[in-house]
Parts: sequence; structure tokens; C-alpha cells
Amino acid sequence: MLTKRIQLDEKYENVYLDIYVADPMENFVRDAILILPGGGYKNLSPREGEPIALAFMAQGYNAFVLNYSVNHQKHFPGQLIEASLAMAHIKDHAEEYNIDSERVFVTGFSAGGHLAGSLGILWHLPEIYEATGMEYGYNKPAGMMLGYALVSGNEEYGHKQCFHNLFGTDADPAVFERAELDKHVDERSVPLFIMHTANDAVVPVRNALVLAEAYAKLGKPFEMHIYPDAPHGIALANEITAHGETQKLVRPQIERWIQDAAIWAKKL
Repeated sequence: MLTKRIQLDEKYENVYLDIYVADPMENFVRDAILILPGGGYKNLSPREGEPIALAFMAQGYNAFVLNYSVNHQKHFPGQLIEASLAMAHIKDHAEEYNIDSERVFVTGFSAGGHLAGSLGILWHLPEIYEATGMEYGYNKPAGMMLGYALVSGNEEYGHKQCFHNLFGTDADPAVFERAELDKHVDERSVPLFIMHTANDAVVPVRNALVLAEAYAKLGKPFEMHIYPDAPHGIALANEITAHGETQKLVRPQIERWIQDAAIWAKKL
């Protein structure tokens, strides 16, 4: 197994990609998954990084965990540009990493789910190509798998603090619409898999529902799993990511979501 760390932005030493590549097997080319941990655009959760990578490797993926800018180091679309650079690196090195460059997916959790959703829905923003010079669409994932993802910054069911972390403390909420994902779904948006819980008290389930509704209105492909009872930040829903909070964060009925996501992806 190959593991290494790649610096993605020379100006910011904390922006890097951790790489997890399985030893090659004869006549088997893996899919790839870019993983974006959550943390409210304030920090990054280790529970949603390497453990997620290893779980996806068991489903036949090679995995890449992005440590992106948080805590006002950059504002939107800075993090989306970083995620695009990560996608480009993965595709540029497809042969080295034994992956199919046409089957690079993205997954993310909470605020990282918002960033993953941004990559799947807003991959075409001109600022990305102005900043990177990459070929148009080279950063577009094959599909996105969102775990209890933030979609909106509105008063009713969004998370204004996360959006202030993304746009700046003094940002006018009127600018939040630029990154409210359900408002930008169109024919360019990539296939969607959603995992959320009905009683999430941090990122309400309506975030998942409005995004799915936007996909349904356009007839875009999506699969959605809403589980009845688990707190925000369920991650793998097992003891690996429970960090001792077994009663709260171990949910056997949710644990198979990664397998379900992998089955969904194989059909694309």
C-alpha cells in the first residue's frame, strides 16, 4: 500500500492531499474517491478523513483526503479551487495510482459535504479556471456522495455560521446564494447520492430534501437514504469513528451506507 502527502498550494502548507493507494491487483483498475472532511469551515474532523478512506478502499477505491483551507484563511471559492486542484492531481496521476480517470468521485461530510456538493454542482465557475489554468471540466467528478451535507445558509434551515466561515465574518448574507447548492442545480450537475438523518440537530434534514427536490425537478439521477435516528457527525456509524461515544455514534443500520454508495456508483 502506498501512502504519501502532496502539497497542493505552495503558499499554504496546510493545503495538502493525503493519498491511500492499494497494491495493484492483476486486471483490476480501481475507482477513485476524493474525501472532504467536515468541520464547519472552521477546522477539519479527523473522524471524516482517514477512516473514510480506508472504508472506501475496502469497496475497491483508491482514496484521497484533502486538507483544505478553513478558519478564514481563504474565502469562497478558494476551497472549491483547492478541491479542483486535488481532482486534477488525481486524474493527472491516474496510471501511477492505478485508477480510472473517468471514475473519480467525491464525498464529503457536513461543511465538507457542502464543498463536495460545490465541486459536483459548481465545477464550472470561471474563477476556478482563471486561478488554475486547467482544462474546462477537468475538475468535474463522476458523481458525488454527500453525508449530512450543508446545502444552504438561509435562516430557516441553513447554517449561517458555516457560511460566514466560508464567505467571511462580515459578509452580507445576500452573497450566500452564490454557494447555496439547491439554487444552482442544472444539466451540468453530476449524479448525486445523499446520506442524512431525520433528526440531525446541526444540519437539518431539509438540506438534503431541498437538494434532492432540485434534482427531481430536472430529472437528474440521485439516490437518497434518510435514517430516522442519529446525531450529526455519524461518519462510519461504527466504533472506528465513534471516539468513545458508542451510544450516540454507533448505528449498525447506518453503517452500510458506504457499501450502498459504492453499489450506486457502480451503476453509473
